[in-house]
Amino acid sequence: MRFLTQTRLRTLYLAAEGALLVGSVIASVLLSPAADWHPLGLVLLLGALGLLGHRLEMTIRSQRVSGAFIALALAMALLGPAPAVALALGGATYSSLVRRVPFTHWMNNLSGHAAYPLAGALLMRALVGDVHSHRSFHAGRGITFGLAVLLVFIVANSLNFALVAIDSRVLEGKGIGNQVRNLFVPLLPAQLAAAVLAAVLADAYMGLGLSALVGAVVVLMTFQYLTLALLRSEERADQLAARSTRLASLQLGVLTTLLETLALRDRVTARHVAAVARYARALAREVQCDTAEQDLVHTAGLLHDIGKFALPDRILHADLLSEEDWAMIRRHPDEGATLVGRLDGYGPVAEVIRAHHEHVDGSGYPAGLIGDEIPLLARIVAICEAYDAMTARASYRSPMTHQDAVRELRRAAGRQFDSPLVEAFIAMLERDGPAYETGADADFEAELEFERRARAIAQAR
Repeated sequence: MRFLTQTRLRTLYLAAEGALLVGSVIASVLLSPAADWHPLGLVLLLGALGLLGHRLEMTIRSQRVSGAFIALALAMALLGPAPAVALALGGATYSSLVRRVPFTHWMNNLSGHAAYPLAGALLMRALVGDVHSHRSFHAGRGITFGLAVLLVFIVANSLNFALVAIDSRVLEGKGIGNQVRNLFVPLLPAQLAAAVLAAVLADAYMGLGLSALVGAVVVLMTFQYLTLALLRSEERADQLAARSTRLASLQLGVLTTLLETLALRDRVTARHVAAVARYARALAREVQCDTAEQDLVHTAGLLHDIGKFALPDRILHADLLSEEDWAMIRRHPDEGATLVGRLDGYGPVAEVIRAHHEHVDGSGYPAGLIGDEIPLLARIVAICEAYDAMTARASYRSPMTHQDAVRELRRAAGRQFDSPLVEAFIAMLERDGPAYETGADADFEAELEFERRARAIAQAR
């Protein structure tokens, strides 16, 4: 039943387009005196320009770009309804034959090319009167005439787009809003430029006669070239953005899989990174970091131990570590930063990961940075990681109490940790309580939310 209803709707719509075509042709004939076809040279020149515009027609981003509309706008402004409709229908027929469009598109093409030239010519007549009755029109009223042509161009072009958009909505189900955003808006700068050119040419014709339009051929080709360059530039930008998004999604998918695999191998590490991420966001908020920095440090907290993916299980689960084992562990900030840094837009996150084991007195690793040389967010992660490592239940030792961990943080402040940040962290915990009870498992999946946040960062670049 739905199929039949849709078929009937399309049939009725095609009938309506046929009625619009016939009605527009009849109205143009009835409303145009014989003078509208003079001078004949102007009719022939605009017809030739229209066909040239269709001949140079290009399709890019599913849009047909043609300079023929300039010639049609001049016909609406300088001739009248019947010549404008006739030239438009001739050009539409030529274009449809060359492109071998189906019958349904023929009907929309022809009905639209009959309706909008009629509307534009009648609007021009309403604005300035009968242009044929006073060729001295240019004297003293050129600006008014030019503005009228500009307005006619814009109105007729908008009506043409509306008719095409409605056709696409009824016959192909394309949303009109999407068509406006993706088809109409990108072409606005070029169409406004074409409208100005049409106004200038029309005004020049009123003052200088037919010879002034000889340069319209150059104008038409220039318009075609500039519009094509504009659309190709936008198309390349869209393609680059789409490729970047796909690449980012692929990279982030791999990184998320690594995180989840690490969680399966070592639930202690999974719980730890989730806790550090939550503490780090809270501390960043406590010290007045903005929302973007809070998101960044949360992501860095989740990823700060991603470099441990390369460590063998015997190290991840060992109670006692050799000096060689510790040397491997000390490489994980660099290895994690290298991995994350390969993601487009994740350089700042990689910097935090690389520096989260640096000490403010220069005794940390891997680079021995001192004080403010260590990124603020890395100093935040370092404190949060240390506190969670001390208070959480681990396989190789018993957890500290909150009070003992606070004493240890203060003991290391000024040497290992940033003293003001330590005091801010302790004040936050005293006020709000720890984010996790000692030894409790963090909700790793809820804290992760990694793909959504990371994709948003990648797409915002």
